[in-house]
Amino acid sequence: MVVEHYISELLYRYNCVVVPNFGAFLTQKASARINEITNTFYAPTKSISFNEQLISNDGLLVSFIAEAEKTSFEEILTRIEEVTKKWKNQLKTGEKLSLKNIGLLWFNGEGRIQFQPYYEVNYLTSSFGLSSFKPIPVTREVLKEEVETIEEKIPFIISPEQREKGSFRPYLKYAAILLLAVSAGLTGYRVINDQFQSQKVVREDAKTAVDRQIQEATFFDTSPLELPIVNVNAVSSNESIINPEAKHHIVAGAFRVKANADRKIKSLKSKGYKAAYHGTNAYGLHMVTYDRFEDPQEALKVLRKIKRTESKDAWLLSEK
Repeated sequence: MVVEHYISELLYRYNCVVVPNFGAFLTQKASARINEITNTFYAPTKSISFNEQLISNDGLLVSFIAEAEKTSFEEILTRIEEVTKKWKNQLKTGEKLSLKNIGLLWFNGEGRIQFQPYYEVNYLTSSFGLSSFKPIPVTREVLKEEVETIEEKIPFIISPEQREKGSFRPYLKYAAILLLAVSAGLTGYRVINDQFQSQKVVREDAKTAVDRQIQEATFFDTSPLELPIVNVNAVSSNESIINPEAKHHIVAGAFRVKANADRKIKSLKSKGYKAAYHGTNAYGLHMVTYDRFEDPQEALKVLRKIKRTESKDAWLLSEK
């Protein structure tokens, strides 16, 4: 009976395997790591340690071997005691005890058992199939330094041109200048056109962001909802509109419970605002406003002030 074989199998399933009257093998999960010296990557694993003070029989190892060997519990316990007795005698004589796939044990100068685990087997089942590997380092070419070195060795020398009689080279020079000018013009046009298109896109994005901020509603309920722009129902019968022409409302919030809307109106009025109840929207939420205006420019001016001093979540609702 090879006891270390059964210990090794149990280490896959349990974090502690006690060998009666000898000690316990403990496992603890270790994260993935890299050896910076060898540049080697290691997958997550279980680190194994040994505690010689845990010698009480918990029945795990004995029951597991008894079931595998089709033998009684008492007989397996007797066999294990014989094996552990041999292990102790081997350690007392100064020899090292090697347990396959587990580790190496020996006595130190103080008569205590030392343990060095083996790393050939990874007992962490979630890392099955993941082995360590050493990547190949990437070699990068520093082209800039090579160019600078070449320029130092081979400087550029411009020699004056000598015109030959009957030569057509000057015409080629003029043609090259003309071609360069045309190319520069086309490039400049493309650059200006690209800048114009970019500015146009930025302006459109900014306008979209402003519209979205103006139309965005604020909800003070514990479970907020993100709502699109909606048409507001008529004001309820128990609320009166001060000025029917004032169709630009600065909205303070929308509430699922009417009592919360009433408390909000009372709070805003105590701060000097002409707060009012603005009915319910399509989602059944009770809307509360800071104030209402006829002039949209005046409404926007007050909205900016409220966003700066009172609430950044205020928004403008304009009725058609």
